[in-house]
Amino acid sequence: MTTSTATLSLSNCFVTVDDPEAALGFYRDVLGLSVHTDVTVGEFRWLTLTTPTQPSLEISMQVAGDGGLPMSEGDKEAQRDLLAKGLLSALIFDCADVDALFEHVRGAGAEVLQEPTDQFYGVRDCAFRDPAGNMVRFKTDLTR
Repeated sequence: MTTSTATLSLSNCFVTVDDPEAALGFYRDVLGLSVHTDVTVGEFRWLTLTTPTQPSLEISMQVAGDGGLPMSEGDKEAQRDLLAKGLLSALIFDCADVDALFEHVRGAGAEVLQEPTDQFYGVRDCAFRDPAGNMVRFKTDLTR
């Protein structure tokens, strides 16, 4: 069977969170993402958000220790520990004006990891932690 990579597109990426409501407060209310799907079955919640410019790419909020995968209690605890240290997920968003977005996100109270900086690889970027501790970066190409 031959598969053409030209037909592939990314549909979902996952961000591990500890509190879906706090994640909504950041990703929807601060960053302006739209809720695509929010369905609860029993104790499992399927929550996805999209950006205005990529509505077909869903960012799925996966609750630490409850990602639908069979895990031992030890693995669930290890995942929660890594999340608390900010060592699991990261997202990088393109934006038109990284400095303006930095001021907006900082003004909303997000923890700053890096102020806007010109990088040698051709972007100006900054970084924050989301409410779960994940690194979220914003970048603007310097060639724009």
